[in-house]
Amino acid sequence: MLNRIFIQNFALIDSLDITLEKGLQVITGETGTGKSIILGALRLLMGERADTKVLNHTEQKSVVEAEFTIAENLRPFFDENDLDYDSQTLVRREILPSGKSRAFVNDVPVTLDVLKQLAANLIDIHSQFETSDLFSEAYQFGIIDGLADNSETLKRYQNEFRQLKQWQTQLEALKQKQAEGLRENDYKQFLLQELEEAQLDATDWEHLQAQLATLENAGAISENLNLILVRMDQEEIGLLDQLNDIRSRLSRTTELSHHFEPLKERFESLFIDFKDLLFELQDEAEKIDLNPETREQLAQASNRLNTLFLKHNVQTVEELVTLRDNLAEEQLGFSDAEQHIADTEAKIENQKKLLTTLSDELSKKRQKHRSDFIQKTETLLASLGLEKAKIEVELSPSPDFTPFGKEHIAILFRANAGFPLKPIHTAISGGERSRVMLAVKKIMAENNQLPTLILDEIDTGVSGKVADEMGKVMKEMAQNLQLIVISHLAQVAAKGDRNYKVVKKEVDGKTQSNILVLSPEEKLQEIAQLLSGAKITEAALKQAEALIESPE
Repeated sequence: MLNRIFIQNFALIDSLDITLEKGLQVITGETGTGKSIILGALRLLMGERADTKVLNHTEQKSVVEAEFTIAENLRPFFDENDLDYDSQTLVRREILPSGKSRAFVNDVPVTLDVLKQLAANLIDIHSQFETSDLFSEAYQFGIIDGLADNSETLKRYQNEFRQLKQWQTQLEALKQKQAEGLRENDYKQFLLQELEEAQLDATDWEHLQAQLATLENAGAISENLNLILVRMDQEEIGLLDQLNDIRSRLSRTTELSHHFEPLKERFESLFIDFKDLLFELQDEAEKIDLNPETREQLAQASNRLNTLFLKHNVQTVEELVTLRDNLAEEQLGFSDAEQHIADTEAKIENQKKLLTTLSDELSKKRQKHRSDFIQKTETLLASLGLEKAKIEVELSPSPDFTPFGKEHIAILFRANAGFPLKPIHTAISGGERSRVMLAVKKIMAENNQLPTLILDEIDTGVSGKVADEMGKVMKEMAQNLQLIVISHLAQVAAKGDRNYKVVKKEVDGKTQSNILVLSPEEKLQEIAQLLSGAKITEAALKQAEALIESPE
């Protein structure tokens, strides 16, 4: 419920602070006094675009603030948006002289998107020419689902529908990725095979290069090693014989003097190393392979690796191993993607079965209650002067799931007998719009938790008995919600639980608008003035009294 409105420095309003009550709140006032300005200010709280043209004093900011009593069912919205829930919630919008605007909920800054979402649950403003809602499928489903008490089923369906859409989007992305992967897969498979054939895990690049260098120079190496072995082991003049002679002489010298014992030990160590070196040289000389086939195999292995280095722009075998492993992982991932696609398709099929069950449940209840809507609407329209009006609800199957089930809805209408029923947006005329919309709002007020409803001159163009009936309808609606009506009709004003008047006056040479709460006597005078014009007659006063005292 809207408890209070505070407006400062907005168009013709210098400062306005008004408290509202439950029930039917009727606002009257002459044309041009500023009723639409108040609505414009409230629309700012609903997230509409701000404009510095509304600043009365251009050097000061404009402030629009409203206090609401909100229901517990809005607590999840506050939690989702990191806002402190309070049953008495303050919503504020500020327009700065610079043109920037700021929005606050309980003094916490919020984005306009958050403000719009919250306001949609708090205020519903309907002006006399705003009937486009009635033409939308979402609104029409909302009317029937309210009568059918479909809210919980629809909420579950829409949650599952969102899940279906997520999986369908995911499936599309997976298939697109798969299609892109197929184009590259053959080439990547070739690269992987090439790297696997190189037997990288068993390859020591440095050892390979050393082996190849040895084989490429095998002749020269063999010749040098053989010469070394000859020099070292040649009889009588070879190094080994000479070292043996030295060893023998040093041994005898040590026998003559122990002073030479350390030198002998050092020589013995060197002699053992020399013999080891000789044996290793002999071993290496015997290992040298002069077979050209072996050399060719090593050269091919080296060339293959060099080619891979150049192709993949790397310098080490380790980098090639990493590349190979990554390609293998990609190939595995590609296989996983196919399984993921199959799993997602299975999820989608199961989700469709669940949605079919839920949509069937929704449809059955809609079919069951559509006649209630037709009967109630036609009865209300008859009381509002459209005795010949006929309305129909057409539910047709949809090939695809929609946010509201697996069907479409169309409300058909005709105002006069002898004409075919047509979709309401093509069949409704200007004079019928307000009455049809009022009838629909009345039905919705009985079955849905509507927010504060503001009707802006929805009764324009009617008078007499129809005007009185519209007032009665509004009075009944106000039993289920807070209804604020801006009206020029005495019949509507007379039924207000509380009445307000928008006035305009000149202050310091500037025109200002304000809104006043009317006392019972002031209410009587205002209604009489609506009946008789500027000059209030005795007859108008008596008629006003009769309207106020008339039974509902």
